[in-house]
Amino acid sequence: MLSRALIYSLLCSLLIGAAHTSPDSVHAAQASASTDQKPLQRAINSYSTEAQLAKSLQAINNNRLDLALNEVNSLLRVNPNFKLAHLVKGDLLMARAGAIDHFGSAANAPRDKIEDLRDEARVRLQRVLSQPDSALKPRFLWKLDAQQKHVLVVDTSRATLFVYENVNGEPRYVTDFYITIGKLGTEKVSEGDKRTPIGVYFIKADLPKSKLADMYGSGAYPLSYPNEWDRKNKRTGSGIWLHGTPSDTYSRPPRASDGCVVLANEDLNKLAPYLQVGITPVIITNRMDWSNEQDHDERDALLQAIEQWRGDWSSLNTDAYLGHYARNFSSDSLSYQAWAKQKRLVNSAKSWIKVGVSNLSIFTYPEQPDMVVVNFEQSYNSSNLSNRMKKRQYWIRQNNRWQIIYEGAA
Repeated sequence: MLSRALIYSLLCSLLIGAAHTSPDSVHAAQASASTDQKPLQRAINSYSTEAQLAKSLQAINNNRLDLALNEVNSLLRVNPNFKLAHLVKGDLLMARAGAIDHFGSAANAPRDKIEDLRDEARVRLQRVLSQPDSALKPRFLWKLDAQQKHVLVVDTSRATLFVYENVNGEPRYVTDFYITIGKLGTEKVSEGDKRTPIGVYFIKADLPKSKLADMYGSGAYPLSYPNEWDRKNKRTGSGIWLHGTPSDTYSRPPRASDGCVVLANEDLNKLAPYLQVGITPVIITNRMDWSNEQDHDERDALLQAIEQWRGDWSSLNTDAYLGHYARNFSSDSLSYQAWAKQKRLVNSAKSWIKVGVSNLSIFTYPEQPDMVVVNFEQSYNSSNLSNRMKKRQYWIRQNNRWQIIYEGAA
């Protein structure tokens, strides 16, 4: 008959197996070209929270409970408020006494809390066991403006926030962090639905700890939800932030926020130097997609369309200029018909126009494979008016051509 300690070892083996074989981990493993080391061996060579947790569970899997306890104790010395580590330690002590038969075996423990911690263990293991190749580039980042020193991509399926550095307009992997999202998942639609939005957003502000309640931890960075696409689709709500955890909590389960993206305080502090208010893009997606040759071709076609749009406007060819706008275009309260009427009236009063585009960035929109967000600085000079402004456009590929579906100030 198996000892209860060995039963617990087998249960942890199943937990590791679940992290290995979840659909997302298979997807990431297929995307990764890194095959030089086994995932757990790479974990052993790392000092991250996930690495230490993985080493502990792997030791349990090998029925080496003393080694596992040493790893957990080491983790708790650094992170004394790490609830998951406390749970594993408690289980290990009970296993040594032969009084355990399942993960999270504490008497009278709330089952929903235990399931939350089990989910966190599974997700953190998945992050260790299925790390994508750092050389891969997210397909969302078609072009970065020189001012955007870094960009964030939140992969909600992996509970991971990736940081990429802008190297001559191309993204290069820097680091990543475990994160928590909304209690009810993603696809935010309305105020109070406890979901995290999917889309392209920007850091709007930097709120210091001194101005926040303890629940927000060491700081908060509000995001630009709802964006123009959200408003066009009648999505409501506000207050979607990147923020930390309460002072008595190291980390939260994968789904535990009211819609915000939450990091451990130490991770938020590490992230802070990469953030620029009003500049840093934050792309939130249900699943990471990686760039390929087709993306390069589509990006080149879009860049040509943008240049043609600029040229047609500058040449006062109003019919050609308006041909770049989709019939379902809108600009705040203006429909395509109202927009076209206004542009014809304005252009008729000009004898010449010169339009310049600089500081261009392009991001494909998650869950909208044929739509991109284009940001740039526009210089406008004409026979009777000159100005500069930051502009944002949403371009959509319809009938094999790129057209503008939204335009407004950024």
